[in-house]
Amino acid sequence: MGEVVDMKMGASSPAITAPPFQLQNSPSMTRSPLIQSATKNPKSPLTPRFMMTPVASPMKKALKTMQTYMEEVGHLTKLNPQDAWLPITESQEGNAFYAAFHSLNSGIGFQALVLPLAFAQLGWTWGILSLLMAFIWQLYTLWLLIQLHESVSGTRYSRYLGLSMAAFGEKLGKLLALFPIMYLSGGTCVTLIMIGGGTLKILFSIVCDDRCNTTHPLSTIEWYLVFVCFAIALAQLPNLNSVAGVSLIGSITAVTYCTLISIISIVKGRPTNISDGPLGSESDLTRLRNVLNALGVIAFAFRGHNLVLEIQSTMPSSLKNPSRVPMWRGVKIAYSIIASCLFPLAICGYWAYGNLIQANEGMFKALYKYHGHDASRFLLGLTSTFIIVNCLSSFQIYAMPVFDNLESRYTSNMNRPCPRWLRTGIRLFFGCLALFISVALPFLLSLAAFIGGIALPITLAYPCFMWLRIRKPPTYSANWFLNCILGSLGIVLSILVVCAAIWSIVDKGIEIHFFHPK
Repeated sequence: MGEVVDMKMGASSPAITAPPFQLQNSPSMTRSPLIQSATKNPKSPLTPRFMMTPVASPMKKALKTMQTYMEEVGHLTKLNPQDAWLPITESQEGNAFYAAFHSLNSGIGFQALVLPLAFAQLGWTWGILSLLMAFIWQLYTLWLLIQLHESVSGTRYSRYLGLSMAAFGEKLGKLLALFPIMYLSGGTCVTLIMIGGGTLKILFSIVCDDRCNTTHPLSTIEWYLVFVCFAIALAQLPNLNSVAGVSLIGSITAVTYCTLISIISIVKGRPTNISDGPLGSESDLTRLRNVLNALGVIAFAFRGHNLVLEIQSTMPSSLKNPSRVPMWRGVKIAYSIIASCLFPLAICGYWAYGNLIQANEGMFKALYKYHGHDASRFLLGLTSTFIIVNCLSSFQIYAMPVFDNLESRYTSNMNRPCPRWLRTGIRLFFGCLALFISVALPFLLSLAAFIGGIALPITLAYPCFMWLRIRKPPTYSANWFLNCILGSLGIVLSILVVCAAIWSIVDKGIEIHFFHPK
């Protein structure tokens, strides 16, 4: 049911969506002055009698425009006035191309470089099958989220946390989704600082070599600071739509460096003394633990679901042209490109380096470590540059929900948009906080399996249960069974992956060094 504006009281009341001729013939509606005027003037059924004078023509025109809009949309969207002040929703000029840029930029990046770690535990057959099943599974849950964006007539869920609270209740929704979403936004930005800053250091060594006689070279922390300065400067773009060009550049660089790393790794051949079979284990339990850790690494590679609703909220939407159509079109384009990058990168990386890739390294560091002496310095420097640019671009889209959340605190309390100086201060504060965490906890890169297990329900489980709670498919139907099985399996898999990661940390240990990044 939609809503119609009461001209006398200014309040909203339930409206009947039947055509005008049905309203005129309805006995229960004969007392309404709006319907009486509609009978006398069929062209303006919402216009009362006093609006027929020439003096009131501007009001008449406005009401006619409102009537046209209601006939087109079918309902009045329940807008929060604060949405026009927040970075994610203040601009709704997005399209399928913008959606493709943002989805590709958020769905591919540094996490793809650790996929050979999973193959080292799973082997060729199970590695490829696990990656394929995870890709199809997360693509299905992505479709569910796109459909749920406007699952209730007149309401757009523009943030993952809002959809979670609508599906599970305010308290339970926050409890289930708040921490994983906080990590996927803020934690990813911290990881990007580590990857980007570390790659800046590698780029400097590639470009300078022995020609730079620097007596006091920059430390890793200083390179982190250089990266953060660039990231904060780029973060001054006001909203999510304004970074569409940045996402396009980040997408191009990600696809390019994934392709370059795969080609260079194959052309330069395999280092000596490598094994491309599953690593040996002391017992069946240890083997099971390693397999679960490998599944956690694959889950870590498929992050980005926490940004789907935010990206879709940048698009205009109506009953005739719902936002889910261009959004799904853009996602299909983006994930076709992602698949063409992830699978060759994982397969080529495992063939080239096998089990030589360390847990806190990626394919690029392995490439630089084993082929830095015989590979083209130009190609290595170009690949490093692309990785840095992609990290800077991904930082913007993952930091935007954090900026949105911080600014919403101000707008809800002050009932006005953030001034420019405060918006700049918020983004500077977040950049400094992320830098502090990256310096204080430099071992986070070694926790890919554990972090992937924590974030796994956001990607694979929660969308299935949200669909059951909001859309309510018939019990025991095929759709009901599918979402119940996938959601339950996602929760069980998340628990197993987290337990295996903790077990691995306790058994093997982890090199913890606070405030001392390497």
